[in-house]
Amino acid sequence: MSKNSKVLNLKDKISGNEVDLSLCNLTEVPVRELALFTKATVVDLSCNNITSLPPEFCNLTHLVKVDLSKNQLTCLPEDVGNLVNLQHLDLYNNKLTVLPVSFSQLRSLKWLDLKDNPLEAGLAKAAGDCLDEKQCKQCASKVLEHMNGLQDEVDRAREKRLLREKELERKREVKQREREARDKEARKQEKAEEKEKRRREYNAQMAAVAAREQQKKKSEEKKKKNGQAADKKVVVELAPKPQRSLIGLMFKLLLLLLLGLAGVAATCRLTDLQKETVCVPVNIFVDDSLSWAKEQEGVVRQLVQNLSSAAKEFLESTQTSKN
Repeated sequence: MSKNSKVLNLKDKISGNEVDLSLCNLTEVPVRELALFTKATVVDLSCNNITSLPPEFCNLTHLVKVDLSKNQLTCLPEDVGNLVNLQHLDLYNNKLTVLPVSFSQLRSLKWLDLKDNPLEAGLAKAAGDCLDEKQCKQCASKVLEHMNGLQDEVDRAREKRLLREKELERKREVKQREREARDKEARKQEKAEEKEKRRREYNAQMAAVAAREQQKKKSEEKKKKNGQAADKKVVVELAPKPQRSLIGLMFKLLLLLLLGLAGVAATCRLTDLQKETVCVPVNIFVDDSLSWAKEQEGVVRQLVQNLSSAAKEFLESTQTSKN
C-alpha cells in the first residue's frame, strides 16, 4: 500500500474533527498522516496491537482527545508533555507501569483512564478506580498532582546533581588553580635559583679577574722595585767609573802629547831636519827647556816621581776595574 493510498484511507476514516482508526489491527501509529490533518483533534486508536508511540507522536500538539485503550502499550514517549492541548486521554487496558515525568506538563488534561494497567503502587493509588466520569476526572487531577510531585523530586534531584557537579567543578578549578600556583611558584623559585647561580658564577669570575689583576699589579710593583734597586746599584757601581775613565783618558792624551812632542823634538834634534825652518823654534824651545830643566832638576825629579805614582795608581785602578 502506497503513501497516497494510506492518506486516502485515512481520509475515509475522518468524520468532522474525528479520526476513527480503531479495530484496524495497527501495530504503530500513522503519525505522518495524522500530522497532515490538523483539524482532526480527536483520534480513536483503540483495539489495536500498538506496543509503543513514536517520539514524533508528541509533535501532534493539535490533538485534544486520544483513545489508546485496549492496546499493548508498555510506555509513553518521554516528551508526551508537549501535547499541551490534550484534554482527554484513555489508556485503559494496556501494560503501563509508570508514566514519563513530563506527563505533569499536560496542564489541559481533564479526563484520564488508567485502569487495568500494572501500575506501580504510588501511581495506582493516585489513579484510583476510574469507574465513571467523575472518577476519571479525579484520576486526571490526582495523577497530574502525583506527577508534579515526581517532577519536583526529579527537579530537586537534578538540582542537587547540578549542585554536586558545580561543586565538583569548583573543587577541580580550585585544585587546578592551586596546582597552577604551585607550578608558578616552582618556576619562580627555579628561575630565582638559576639567577642566583649565575650571580655566584659572575661574582666568582669577577673575583678571579680581580685576583689576577691584583697579582699582576703586585708582580709589576715587585718588578718595578727590583728594577729601581738594580738601577740604583748600577748607578752606585758605575758612578765612579766615568771619573776614573776620564782621568785615564786625560792621562793617556797627556802621554800621547808628551810622546808626540818628544818625537818632534827628537826628529828636529837628531835628524837632518834640524836646520829646517819648522824645527828651528823647536830646537830653541828644547834648548831653553833643557836649560830650565837643569836649573829645576829637583823640581823635575819630584814631578817625575809624582807622574810615576799617578801612572802606577792608574794602572792599578785599571787592573781592578777589569777584574
